[in-house]
Amino acid sequence: MGIEGRLIQVEVDVSNGLPGIHMVGLLSSEVKEAGERVRTALKNTGHPIPPKRITVNLSPADIKKQGSSFDLPIAAAILANLGSFPTDQLQNRLMLGELGLDGAVRPVKGVLAVVLEAKRLGMKSCILPKDNEREGAMVEGIEVFGITDLGQLCDFLSGRRVIVAEKAITRKEKQTYSVDFSEVNGQAALRRASEIAAAGMHNLMMVGPPGSGKTMVARRIPSILPSLKEEESLEITKIYSASGLFAGEALIQERPFRAPHHSASAAALIGGGNIPKPGEVTLATHGVLFLDELPEFSRASLEAMRQPLEDRFVLISRAKAAYRFPADFMLVAAMNPCKCGYYPDKEHCCCRENEIIAYKNRVSQPFLDRMDMVVRTETITYCQLVKDKKNESSYTIRQRVLRAHQLQEERYRKEAIHYNSQLLPGQIEQYCVLGKREKKLMEQIYQSFHLTGRGYYRILKTARTIADLEESAEIKTRHIHEAAALRQR
Repeated sequence: MGIEGRLIQVEVDVSNGLPGIHMVGLLSSEVKEAGERVRTALKNTGHPIPPKRITVNLSPADIKKQGSSFDLPIAAAILANLGSFPTDQLQNRLMLGELGLDGAVRPVKGVLAVVLEAKRLGMKSCILPKDNEREGAMVEGIEVFGITDLGQLCDFLSGRRVIVAEKAITRKEKQTYSVDFSEVNGQAALRRASEIAAAGMHNLMMVGPPGSGKTMVARRIPSILPSLKEEESLEITKIYSASGLFAGEALIQERPFRAPHHSASAAALIGGGNIPKPGEVTLATHGVLFLDELPEFSRASLEAMRQPLEDRFVLISRAKAAYRFPADFMLVAAMNPCKCGYYPDKEHCCCRENEIIAYKNRVSQPFLDRMDMVVRTETITYCQLVKDKKNESSYTIRQRVLRAHQLQEERYRKEAIHYNSQLLPGQIEQYCVLGKREKKLMEQIYQSFHLTGRGYYRILKTARTIADLEESAEIKTRHIHEAAALRQR
């Protein structure tokens, strides 16, 4: 359900009566079709069903059953009833998989989430399709057996064949990135803002003419972020597994970078559908969501993102259930200053004033208020483009970002947060303490910038990150000045 596993009890009764397989338990059409798939698969593997009435119940009955994962446990329960193997072999054991008409066991999606739930409930082992075996083995503390067909399943459960449980996959080292910040020439202010954003996982907006390096910088931000923690890696892998986007053999080690096209609908960004699926904000969890050409996104799509940007989760309600998806990501957005892209360069800009205002107004003020930093980019000069001096690499920047992350982990070890961007108003008063000069400066900034309460707190959180990059325990006026300058629009 969503990205969480929910275990279903499969019950089968074989009795005298009108022959056939009768399935109950609030089933979708693909689950109802499982009866014919199972019957044919059993016949073709030498296990013909006798002329009996077979009742299959999927419990609890108030949950809508979706997908083809129930084929294998239904077949196994029928085989146990017919005496192919002892019924106690099915006790306290998770089983899932789709059946082909020849009895082959085919892979299904969402295995990792289901195995995690099985472990939480104390089940002893799992029987999975062979192609899903390594995915299930990512969960330590529960045995995982992979099978290829029904014949192998019967031999294994009857003791005629020994199958060795797949060992848990060891954590692989983070892969190197194909892009690097050393490739970015000029744009010193943008490089600095990117480092601050990465250090505190802050939202970043880039405004500038076409070809000034906005997309280039955005695609390199993941390369300066620290490696994923074990729990973060597991959560990302679970999300992609439930979405059907994961086909690997080890936990995902690289932070996601999602860049949806500006034609994406609100449901594509936030998640949804008749059976709610994760959207881009969930697929970007613990990584970067890049919205290029921001004003070209529909107003409804952008406004739908306002709540996830604050709450860091998405709650999608349906008549029978509510689905909660994580949305803890760094938002990086890029836009031109006007429709043609060259304002305020009067020599090249051909937009009238009312057109410039209308273009900027495509993005609402409440949405912009959720951006921690807004950076103006400039056109790259020829000298900057062909300079011989080597730029600072992603590795060098990442070391400073990593140190800032370590300071935040130590500071918030007793809190339910990890980064400065996650600070709540009550926590800001505790962890962003200001001296008299700093308070006076913030008062002047608040009045002159006409800030909202949200804007005020976001400047403080950004200043806290700048101080962390300098390994300063206190927020100084220079940190506030830089944070405020990065907030100007």
